[in-house]
Amino acid sequence: DSASLGPLFSQIEDEVKGYNRAVGEAKLRPDFTFEHFAVSSTNEMAYAAAQAVSRSPGKMYHLLFLYGGVGVGKTHLMQAVGHRILEKNPEAKVIYCSGEQFTNEIIEAIQYHTTAEFRKKYRPTDVLLIDDIQFIGGKDKVQEEFFHTFNAIHQEGGQIVMTSDKLPKEITGLEDRLRSRFEGGLTIDIQKPSFELRAAIVLIKSKAWGMDL
Repeated sequence: DSASLGPLFSQIEDEVKGYNRAVGEAKLRPDFTFEHFAVSSTNEMAYAAAQAVSRSPGKMYHLLFLYGGVGVGKTHLMQAVGHRILEKNPEAKVIYCSGEQFTNEIIEAIQYHTTAEFRKKYRPTDVLLIDDIQFIGGKDKVQEEFFHTFNAIHQEGGQIVMTSDKLPKEITGLEDRLRSRFEGGLTIDIQKPSFELRAAIVLIKSKAWGMDL
């Protein structure tokens, strides 16, 4: 009856609230989930790898490196990993940021002598999602900080997922020690979407927006 189901509904409501709170704190887009990702031959390997990482973060592949051109779904797939992990554990510390944001934060930390707070934010992370990592190429101080952040997360068994528009060996100004770290993970490219995939993406978006095409 409704009385006996009350505690169950309350528990589910609390779990949903916890998940939504965690998604907001991680700076994830609400619609960038696996359920809203269209799969085809151009991205199925990356999709399978992202799902594997989300099932066993930090165990199967400590680093997942996704690369490809603009608009192929790298960011969506990376954030879907964060969503799935938070669905299972809303208390997991997940951070999503761009290479540019990471750069700006470390510059600000150096300027205002708050590097301790910066390190306290990033290094204990369970799952770090970094978009457009190629942005840190040629920035020595930023690369040094990212190197130590990478090592700290890896040593604690955390998961790192990165996206780039090029392979690690093609990133201009990337330090050898970072290139070695990046190449030590699972690297998968995402090809340009086919006509069929583009059509599927349009249909998924139209359904989400309540548009009848």
